Amino acid sequence: MSIRELLDECIAQLSDEASGRRIDWKIGELPVVRGDPTLLHNVVMNLVSNALKYTRTRDPAIIEVGSYKQEDEVICFFRDNGVGFDMQFVDKLFGVFQRLHRAEEFEGTGIGLASVRRIIQKHGGRTWAEGALNQGATFYFSLPITGQQQHDERQTNSPGRG
Repeated sequence: MSIRELLDECIAQLSDEASGRRIDWKIGELPVVRGDPTLLHNVVMNLVSNALKYTRTRDPAIIEVGSYKQEDEVICFFRDNGVGFDMQFVDKLFGVFQRLHRAEEFEGTGIGLASVRRIIQKHGGRTWAEGALNQGATFYFSLPITGQQQHDERQTNSPGRG
């Protein structure tokens, strides 16, 4: 399952939300992972949708998506230059029906990030976030690197291949 393919699908599905806006998409390398395609699509959709929603007042909006490997997991991040949040409330972000902004400011049900956390936990990963008021936010999720992924990576990086 390619996170890049999921991201491209989600961006296409959210084209109306992005219409008429200047958005600087910065997309780095994204991994191929094992997991339920429908559930992982939901994760990416929620994170991209939030980035678009909370950068609505920015011109241009800057949305960066990338990944890196750390020990036995791959970490994906979704960073934006939106309204951000106060880190003292970070623990509320992934709770059901927990909102840090008034519904009049930003629409939503308050279950998106809770769903993200549950899906990622079901896949053996973790979720967390960093942000600052009016300075944007970064949402992270990790997924374990499977034995096959490690094998594929060694094959790709072995001498004589390219």
